[in-house]
Amino acid sequence: MIKSRKIAAAILLLAGLLLYGSAVWGAPKADLWPYWQNHDPGSLVVVDHGRWGRILQQYLDTSHPSGINRFHYNRVGTEGRQSLQDYLHDLQEVLVSSLNRAEQKAYWINLYNALTVEVILMHYPVASIRDINISPGIFTRGPWDAKLLTIEGQQVSLNDIEHRILRPLWHDNRVHYAVNCASLGCPNLQPQPFTPQNTETLLQKAAQEFINHPRGVSFNGNRVEVSSIYFWFMEDFGGSEEGIREHLQKYLTQENLSKLNAAPKGLRHQYDWKLNE
Repeated sequence: MIKSRKIAAAILLLAGLLLYGSAVWGAPKADLWPYWQNHDPGSLVVVDHGRWGRILQQYLDTSHPSGINRFHYNRVGTEGRQSLQDYLHDLQEVLVSSLNRAEQKAYWINLYNALTVEVILMHYPVASIRDINISPGIFTRGPWDAKLLTIEGQQVSLNDIEHRILRPLWHDNRVHYAVNCASLGCPNLQPQPFTPQNTETLLQKAAQEFINHPRGVSFNGNRVEVSSIYFWFMEDFGGSEEGIREHLQKYLTQENLSKLNAAPKGLRHQYDWKLNE
């Protein structure tokens, strides 16, 4: 009887870890989708992200005292929803494989963020994006694996965009500061669309904002606590805690850098999945 109870408890624990995600495991690996390697270096096509820019201007609050940009999901009416849906429709009509790399990078980041907002609005009110259980599979949680878009005949999910396209194609760990998962623990949703002209500036800005905010890095006595993003995707940050520290050192203010350097080795991590409204 005791043995069977232990087995049952172990099964429940495993199911819980798979469903809710452990602190360090279960995050998708960067796994290239070969189809999306196609691009045209000489392309002069410019994708119009104007609708997304107007949505951000109207509904994103960048002055919240918490320092976390908040989205007013409850204020988005019929007109706003239609504008967002039209934007997502237009992006699905783009021949992405014929764009140059800079245009593609901005395209995929904006698409991810706009689709995330649309997913929230489709299920609003909701306390957390993890409560939107539309992904296939018994032990999955959240919307990330649901095939929500069709682009060039390919069915695409949020996880596809982040982990099969953006991460493996660009090998730029700052992408983690650009894509927003509608949570308080996530890096800020930027108040303007990404474009080939501003992507580098916005990535640097997003990294500095996040790393110098307590949800990115916080100091409590000798303890350093960082976002779980750095542990979920440790392979993108040097593959070790030392690699994470080296990454953080590039962006920390002088005051916070001094605190990090004075702290003993060993990082704790946390993440707040509550909705960023």
